[in-house]
Amino acid sequence: MIIFEWPASRFCSAIFILLVTISSLLTPASAQTSSIPDNAHAKNYGSGWECDLGFRAKNDTCSAVIVPENAHPTDQPFGRGWECLHGYKEVDGTKCIEVVLPKNAYLDADGNRWRCLRRYRAVDDGCEEIALPAHAYLTNDNYGPGWLCKRGYEQEPDTCVLIVVPENAHLNSKKYGQPWTCDRGYRVTDDTCAEIVIPENAYFDDASYGPGWICERGYSTGNNTCNSIDVPINAHLNRTGNDWECNRGFRNTNGDCVRQK
Repeated sequence: MIIFEWPASRFCSAIFILLVTISSLLTPASAQTSSIPDNAHAKNYGSGWECDLGFRAKNDTCSAVIVPENAHPTDQPFGRGWECLHGYKEVDGTKCIEVVLPKNAYLDADGNRWRCLRRYRAVDDGCEEIALPAHAYLTNDNYGPGWLCKRGYEQEPDTCVLIVVPENAHLNSKKYGQPWTCDRGYRVTDDTCAEIVIPENAYFDDASYGPGWICERGYSTGNNTCNSIDVPINAHLNRTGNDWECNRGFRNTNGDCVRQK
């Protein structure tokens, strides 16, 4: 067996080169490729650097953002670079002033404006109490009176007046027009609901027009009755079933179906 012996100096040199190589592999690329300016730090991900909070990149340096009183710096690369503290609002893009709360108001979640408490509404620079009439309830609308009448009442003009529903009728959900509707089998007559009289050989029709009934097939309307249809020779009931028409090849001549020539 042949044994090679290295001098101690050569062995130490080899170990030093190996350690330098490992160190270069473990060193972040950002530290190898660029120098970090003042008020900056290496990015958490990727290579390069970014400015500290309260500073912005300008060329190869980080310049301080001028943050007004009652504001805090942001890390966004666009905009002013600062935002007002909760309870303050930005004015002219240069300063933050305190949001002054009027009586019966509170700061909203953003902290830069106020809103009125329930039962109050914004009028000019304050919160005015809503005058709620009897038989009404509050709404969250920013327009109108701030309230609506309960079911069974209608607004007129600053009060809620009881709706008089006639016999054989019921309230509807219409926001305009007649607030009540006649029950099935009844029709509006003046301010009441009159019963619909259905003649023999007819059935109820809930259309908003007409007499409120339709004749059965094979019958036609006449003088509030349903009369039997006398279908002539070479004819048949039409699609509605309430009149007749000539068969193909025939035409109506004085109530008879005559063959076409």
